[in-house]
Amino acid sequence: MFNEENTVEQMALDMLCGGVISNMVAEELASYGGEIKGWRFVAAEELPRQHSDVLVESMVRDALIRLNPEIKAQPDRADEVLYRLRTIPLSVQSEGLVRANELFAEWLRGEKSMPFGERGEHTPVRLIDFENLSNNDYVVTNQWVYPVKEGGRRFDIVMLVNGIPLVVGEAKTPVRPAVTWVDGASDIHNGYEQSVPQMFVPNVLSFATEGKSYRYGSVRMPIDIWGPWHEGENKAEGTLADVQRSIRSMLCPHVVLDILQNFTLFATDKKHRRIKIICRYQQYEGANLMVARVVKGYPKKGLIWHFQGSGKSLLMVFAAQKLRMHRKLGNPTVMIVVDRIDLDTQITATFNAADIPNMIGAATRQELQSLLAADTRKIIITTIHKFGEADGRLNERSNIIVMVDEAHRTQEGDLGRKMRDALPNAFLFGLTGTPINKRDRNTFWAFGADEDEQGYMSRYSFQDSIRDKATLPLHFEAVDVKLHINKDAIDEAYSQMTDELSELDRDDLAKRAAKMAVLIKAPARVNAICQHIVKHFQEKVEPNGFKAQVVTFDRECCVLYKKAMDELVGPEASAIVMHTQGGKSDEYAEWKLTKDEEEKLLDRFRDPNDPLKFLIVTSKLLTGFDAPILQVMYLDKPMKDHNLLQAICRTNRVYPGKTHGLIVDYLGIFDDVATALDFDEKAVQKVITNLDDLKKELPGVVAKSLSFFPGVDRTVGGYEGLIAAQDCLPDNETRDKFAAEYSVLSCLWEALSPDPCLGPYEKDYKWLTQVYESVKPPSGNGKLLWHALGAKTIELVHKNVHLETVRDDLDTLVMDAEVLEGLLDAKDPDKKSKEIEIKLIARLRKHKDNPKFVALGERLEKLKERHEQGLLHSLDFLKELLTLAKEVVQAEKQVDPVDEQAKAKAALTELFAEVKSGKTPVVVERVVNDIDEIVRMVRFPGWQNTHAGEREVQKALRKVIYVKYQVKDQDLFDKAYSYVKQYY
Repeated sequence: MFNEENTVEQMALDMLCGGVISNMVAEELASYGGEIKGWRFVAAEELPRQHSDVLVESMVRDALIRLNPEIKAQPDRADEVLYRLRTIPLSVQSEGLVRANELFAEWLRGEKSMPFGERGEHTPVRLIDFENLSNNDYVVTNQWVYPVKEGGRRFDIVMLVNGIPLVVGEAKTPVRPAVTWVDGASDIHNGYEQSVPQMFVPNVLSFATEGKSYRYGSVRMPIDIWGPWHEGENKAEGTLADVQRSIRSMLCPHVVLDILQNFTLFATDKKHRRIKIICRYQQYEGANLMVARVVKGYPKKGLIWHFQGSGKSLLMVFAAQKLRMHRKLGNPTVMIVVDRIDLDTQITATFNAADIPNMIGAATRQELQSLLAADTRKIIITTIHKFGEADGRLNERSNIIVMVDEAHRTQEGDLGRKMRDALPNAFLFGLTGTPINKRDRNTFWAFGADEDEQGYMSRYSFQDSIRDKATLPLHFEAVDVKLHINKDAIDEAYSQMTDELSELDRDDLAKRAAKMAVLIKAPARVNAICQHIVKHFQEKVEPNGFKAQVVTFDRECCVLYKKAMDELVGPEASAIVMHTQGGKSDEYAEWKLTKDEEEKLLDRFRDPNDPLKFLIVTSKLLTGFDAPILQVMYLDKPMKDHNLLQAICRTNRVYPGKTHGLIVDYLGIFDDVATALDFDEKAVQKVITNLDDLKKELPGVVAKSLSFFPGVDRTVGGYEGLIAAQDCLPDNETRDKFAAEYSVLSCLWEALSPDPCLGPYEKDYKWLTQVYESVKPPSGNGKLLWHALGAKTIELVHKNVHLETVRDDLDTLVMDAEVLEGLLDAKDPDKKSKEIEIKLIARLRKHKDNPKFVALGERLEKLKERHEQGLLHSLDFLKELLTLAKEVVQAEKQVDPVDEQAKAKAALTELFAEVKSGKTPVVVERVVNDIDEIVRMVRFPGWQNTHAGEREVQKALRKVIYVKYQVKDQDLFDKAYSYVKQYY
């Protein structure tokens, strides 16, 4: 028999201890010196540790003595360091896991010091030798238990460097199609990181695999952005061999330590929370190729094409970080050159959020000249145009490394040559998010190295990023031709609207392309388009919680569209973002936003709860603007090639529940995709799918899902109908196959809804959805196939239909002796057991986050499997079911009141931990208990709906917060009150 221990887990251990490494890794290792050392296996029980220890302390102590001369001289000092290290996992409850992980990373990277010098001066403490990798001890183990031997959490694979657990891996069974890496990642993210966060304080990364796919992530990283790891051109997935390749190239000691030292960032997100970011494989590869060229000294350039949205800004941060720290490069100057001021903000924001040290902006030509003349050894951010203004040589040093973002634009005024003249010996790397036409010789001349095949040093295509789920596919929808404009007029406008246009939208362009402008701005057309936008948005986009961008012809159009939309949805729903001079002569001065105001507005747009739904733009926010909540672009401006591809890719960012980006085309730009996106790379023309093509797929996809139920009468409701359907899905394998087909159908449905083409299939789809929900595993296993339903599907199921829901009389069934007696005589015990099973699943699913009920759900699944395999006869199956049902009823009776109470307390504890400051009393628990007690005394069912009830509870809360603990903080009071309202 195959199971996770004897297949996937064992395979991973064999790969790790086999010491085989890939060529790319071997090459880079050679530059580190020292022998190549791999992992050695030690059984968990043989490691000298208490189960309650996160670190194997004797190994950490040995490493401290081995790697630090000051500690070697006085070995007792190792205990002082260990004492400090032990406190960090203890602080995880108050600091939060990400912050504790960041504090530990500072120690791991050797950034901490202790007063161990001769005169008590501070000397750095090394836990890991990054210079000579063979000085470290690499151990891999399995079935590591923490924090107690019996009933503790059991980790499949743990990898330790010098006794410190840096990597945790979870293996799942490869023989059940619905159980995937997602279940393993979920065990880590939703299970272990929540219940035993201490274990993840030293963590660099975690990984999960079921032997078909390999995915990794860092602490608190949402599962939907865990990424794959590939190396070189082979990016296949689906077999054990593919997983072996990923493990071999990522989990060798040298790469894990490289990621820890150079490819990890801690940043602050928009909600002021700390987050941890680690590299994706294409960022690791691109940055290391750059570093390798600089270390080697040639070729002195390279071109990187990584598709829009796949993380180019972060690639530059990682590369800059590694180049600045590299011991062979003697403190170089790293220069980030961006294309324009509004792009400047995205990259600068990425660098600033990540607190990168020694970073400086050069906003004027003089600043740039003086920084380079003064030989500044920092990370300098500037714009390409500063070179256009520079004359002659600025610096002849060779350890200047320049990274140019959106390199395909440097042809403007031949800025590439100017840059090469200004820095004749520098390394010049160009990054672009769109492929470069062979016609564009300038860009290849400036950045493309002759050594690189096809001109690129590293490429990460649209297909790569979709396969890795780094970005989403793009769909377009052509709109009623009545709104299209005559082709000749568009071509005339195109000839004027070339790339060379300056960023300030040339209003005189409208005069030159007068014919086009008149047609586009006709009041009847503007109204028709705005009505279409609003109707389309309310039907197709808003139900899923996404937002929209409206791209118009020029600034005048921005204002016309805004006025029309204000009448349809009110002024709160949209905002204009465009360039304005803001002087008296500027007719658009009222729309001017300062940088700060614009940032605040864009943050409101990114907030799902803010009423701002539409951004109306003409040229701003079409490049470099990142808002994953943006799903649809309403396009009413002639564009092509790079400009078009960059613009439409605003919609391709990954966001929960989002399956694709959508372009609604009002000009017929996509009537011929090949002309609109005229690149040498044929792949780019396949970037965008016509929704009409998806409509053609629908009948076949519905038929595939229905084919599982031959001869079932879909008009029969209630138990009878459900049981007949379930009989067609007798075992896990068939259920998983059905789930896979249904997943395809539900994605298609969400993409097309509410198109009239769905009408004929609505009944069937609703029926299939109910069957899908009824056979979902109660324990939640198989998270990839058994996903949550989309917003439009749920709406369809609830829409004016009172489902013949399963009556919830499980208690009666359980207690009723007659049920059993009746069954002993009955001819068909299966029917009754099906009924009980359906009710049980419904009950268990109510508590799907409670471990006790998850365990009961797993028992139910095992029971079903035994019955399906013929190991349990119908009557015994029924008896076992009734026993289980009895336990569920008992568990519910026990758990509910206590659970609610504990939930309420936990929520308040969390709140107080969040807002604790010097003035807040230290004894959080006492505050929480007081609030708890008072609220319990005064509340009564439904108090939230009466003025008297609300008054009483507020009075009680004031007594605790304001009077007893003297915390005069209205915001705290409001938050506490809203918690009380929610949890009691």
